[in-house]
Amino acid sequence: MRKSWLAFALGWAVILAGSLLAHVVQTSGGVTVQDVRFAGDKGTTLSALVYTPPGASAARPAPAVLVSHGYINTREMQSAFAIELARRGFVVLAMDMSGHGGSTGIVGTNDFGGPAALRYLKSLPQVDKANIGLEGHSLGGGPVVGAAASDPAGYKSVVLEGSTPAIGAVFGSAAKADLRNLAIVFGGYDEFAELMWQVEKGVDVPKSKALQALFRTSGPVVPGQVYGDVAAGSARVLYVPPVTHPAEHFSVAGVAPAVDWFQKTLDGEANPLPPTQQIWIWKEVGTLIGFAGLVILMLATFQLLLSAPWFRALAHPAEPAAERRGGRWWLAFVLTAALPAITFFPFMKLGMLFLPMAFFPQWITNQLLVWALLNAVLTLLLGLVLKSARPSVKTDWLRSAAIALLVAGVGYLSLHIVDQFLHVDYRFWVLGLKPLDALHLGYALAYLPLWTAFFLVALHALHANLAVKGEGRMVQYAAGMAAMCLGFVVLLAVQYASLFVTGRLAIPSEPLNTIVGIQFVPLLAVVGLIAVFTYRRTGSHVPGALICALFITWYVVSGTATHWSPQFQLPAPGRG
Repeated sequence: MRKSWLAFALGWAVILAGSLLAHVVQTSGGVTVQDVRFAGDKGTTLSALVYTPPGASAARPAPAVLVSHGYINTREMQSAFAIELARRGFVVLAMDMSGHGGSTGIVGTNDFGGPAALRYLKSLPQVDKANIGLEGHSLGGGPVVGAAASDPAGYKSVVLEGSTPAIGAVFGSAAKADLRNLAIVFGGYDEFAELMWQVEKGVDVPKSKALQALFRTSGPVVPGQVYGDVAAGSARVLYVPPVTHPAEHFSVAGVAPAVDWFQKTLDGEANPLPPTQQIWIWKEVGTLIGFAGLVILMLATFQLLLSAPWFRALAHPAEPAAERRGGRWWLAFVLTAALPAITFFPFMKLGMLFLPMAFFPQWITNQLLVWALLNAVLTLLLGLVLKSARPSVKTDWLRSAAIALLVAGVGYLSLHIVDQFLHVDYRFWVLGLKPLDALHLGYALAYLPLWTAFFLVALHALHANLAVKGEGRMVQYAAGMAAMCLGFVVLLAVQYASLFVTGRLAIPSEPLNTIVGIQFVPLLAVVGLIAVFTYRRTGSHVPGALICALFITWYVVSGTATHWSPQFQLPAPGRG
């Protein structure tokens, strides 16, 4: 009991330590961070974080930059740009695009919310209206172009990271603008080179005919060379750092060109610094520590609750049916690890037929559920073929559901606290866990039964096939976590080995789902950890399955884009 309380306290301590580190970094030098909501167009509401450097006020307005994340991301994905620009003296508005994060509407609505976000930024008294920049990563180019088209004289310069001025058309935006003082940052290993610039490889972007037309040149664009005139607003420059698409907003090489361009084209920053002098990575380290603390806290909460009188009935030592690791065990392990990864791309494509609708409005979530549920069917069929010995399972549904809700609830409470008081969440790079507002909570309740069905099947098969009598604790954890995520490790290794050697993914038609798949390595490892931890203490797959269903539903719904709402029609599904 004492160890359980110590683990519980440790979880809170790790969360607070990581979150405080993240908060200190993003407020470095006296920067303040404010969570805001403001009116969008046509009855929508937009969400953003406002970073204000010290000294910026109505009496001493500072230059400002509107920054936007990419598809199925949120405003926190722009932390690197926001932190580095704010500590140099720029006011930064990091927006949630329409249909993302805390912004209502659907993807593409009102030019992705860009025009309203620019108006809001210019309404802030601490902002110098004559020195405003725009930056967007990937689909974040949509709100940037929309903002520029809505107010052609209302900004001075633009940075598009891993994007193109035509990106908004992917979700139906017709906004066009002759962007002023434009910098293009496009990674030499960017997975979207063909979609964005109609070339096979990121390093070939200088040869893109579309880029050459944008730069008004008849030959290959020379990276680093400024074309046109900054004073006239006609400047163009290309940077091709040796990074991938998701690293363009998560690397010194990707962030530095944007910082450099705004320092050159906007006037009045109070604290000029070399573009490569960056501290943002420590904010990400802090929020990663917070994520680890969340997992510790949830496991410790489960252990504590098992000692409570009402939940004590759940506590039964696991009784695996398998006697040893023979050929059948290894076959089950390989199939458990490989099938979800092998089927990921084809089932995600098939999932596009699960169109957004009233109760299931998130297209990516719909696709993921098609993948998950079809894998559940395959798992049931393989169970008939393998005919593994089945362990006896004592299922107490009421207590299992109650303990799962309490475990997830304590985890959610921790995130709510750090979000409210420190304006941080739990994340690292493409991994991100955010609070749920009322709208997204409704979505989660609709999706939860489907995720629950998947995890009940998946974790029952995991323990039935892979748990072995008398095996050591660490071996069991390693086997469970590896079985859940190893297939995705191999899939991503193949994709990115090809990208780094040849300049193209092994399956080049799957750039988006490849990037989506990166999250599945840590997420499925956590699922495996929770599954084994709860099974060892209860002898049942049910409590762990319910906890994982709540956790993954929360994770996916809070960070995925909305594609349907009663007020808006579904845009054409023309995405890469």
